[in-house]
Amino acid sequence: MPVAAIQHIRRMRGGAQAHLMRCSDNNYYVVKFQNNPQGTRILANEMLVTRLAQRIGLPVATPEVVEVDDWLIEHAPDLHIQLAHNTVKCTHGRQFGSRYIADPLLARVIDYMPAEMLDRVRNVEAFAGMLAVDKWTGNADGRQAAFWRKNSERKYTAVFIDQGYCFNAGEWSFPDHPLRGIYSRNEVYASICGWESFEPWLSKIEAFPPDQIRAIAHDIPEEWYGRDQDALDGLIDQLIVRRQLIQGLIEMLRVSTRRPFPCWGTPMKCRSSDETVLWRQCRA
Repeated sequence: MPVAAIQHIRRMRGGAQAHLMRCSDNNYYVVKFQNNPQGTRILANEMLVTRLAQRIGLPVATPEVVEVDDWLIEHAPDLHIQLAHNTVKCTHGRQFGSRYIADPLLARVIDYMPAEMLDRVRNVEAFAGMLAVDKWTGNADGRQAAFWRKNSERKYTAVFIDQGYCFNAGEWSFPDHPLRGIYSRNEVYASICGWESFEPWLSKIEAFPPDQIRAIAHDIPEEWYGRDQDALDGLIDQLIVRRQLIQGLIEMLRVSTRRPFPCWGTPMKCRSSDETVLWRQCRA
């Protein structure tokens, strides 16, 4: 059952023009609406890819269906979408919600981590697993992440957000390109020294049961993909086939001019307490 939005907090940055909202389960959600400028299908993309990533053990913001009613939209003046030539109210009904990754009163959340601070990210090796997911699902955007820590802690935890441009956004196609779907800074890949660095996530994707993929897709609200069941089924069929293509797609990235894995094939330990130092050593 969807949770209900009960309070609008503020607008969020980004092309989808999401809004931060408090919901009936006492959690905060970043809510993307059906009439966002990027298209309705990005809601389906968000739900499907985030739940797939959850199943293989990656740190992603918890996805949820959020019900937003007419009354809240009418009484929250900022609940609108800015289009090229006019402004329209956000649509009511079932929207996609991504649970805010930490209690804003008890934790610090940032969306940019300087390279010199990556040693303070406790799970930086998970970027390898998310790269495998992004190649699997044809993410046409750069990889997005947020980082949070409790006010009493020093270490941050990376959480992967914004899966809307997987499947080439609303196109539901896979124009694979080596440099798509990767994080902006190579330093997060410093610990990658071979295929073992992509485990256990890569093996879990390759062995992901097709019936479980279809079951996840079945739970997506049908209005998010225009009730086009044939299109959704075709997307899932391609996703099942692509489980076995991931290594080849990562290899295309590895040999690209960007050289994202400078430690590949080295005898160095794959994980380091200081990923930035390791990356610089391998790059030298």
